[in-house]
Amino acid sequence: QVQLVESGGGLVQPGGSLRLSCTASGSIVSVYAMGWYRQAPGKERELVAAFTGPSSTNYAASVKDRFTISKGNAKNTVYLQMNSLKPEDTAVYYCNCKLMGANYWGQGTQVTVSS
Repeated sequence: QVQLVESGGGLVQPGGSLRLSCTASGSIVSVYAMGWYRQAPGKERELVAAFTGPSSTNYAASVKDRFTISKGNAKNTVYLQMNSLKPEDTAVYYCNCKLMGANYWGQGTQVTVSS
């Protein structure tokens, strides 16, 4: 079993920045199996950014060059740095971990971009 705890969401004005954090506990996981998804009202959950290996990442086209996924110095921690936020980035953001063929999800953190 894996437990994922996210933090860092909130309300920000367009053009602002936020940093989300996710820490995994429970089974031993690799940060390179972790990523971030988001779900806006009335829409399906979508990939935002994820590690695909020790030196590779994958980003949604809509966030490339604005968002950055990184691993923390603390074990099993990943961050999502979000810059130049737009109203269309408003969503619940979920941390994801893949382990032994299963997907694990955090509880989600709300990000609202509004003036």
